[in-house]
Amino acid sequence: MNVLIVEDNSAMRRLIRNIVSPVADQVYECSDGAEAVAAYVLHRPDYVLMDIEMSVMDGITATARIKALEPTAKIIIVTDYDQVELREAAQEAGACGYVVKDNLLELVHFLN
Repeated sequence: MNVLIVEDNSAMRRLIRNIVSPVADQVYECSDGAEAVAAYVLHRPDYVLMDIEMSVMDGITATARIKALEPTAKIIIVTDYDQVELREAAQEAGACGYVVKDNLLELVHFLN
């Protein structure tokens, strides 16, 4: 399984990588939504773990753009924000999951 981590905080990217590495064959990383769209096209990962708040392009917009390119893309939002409005926006953009960073171990359940 291949995973793309999209997170602007390098320490958080490392933490997420450490959590998913045992179940992933390949892990790619980038730091904003615009890079995520390009990386998705290049690598075609099985899962995208997408932060929401990033510079250049936010994760909700990037999710919608990736889903427009590939409707079967599996994108899980990974964020600090546990708000109903953001969960609804993520779902409308096409995300298949939503994990709050306080509960990062939930990622393993999505990836199994």
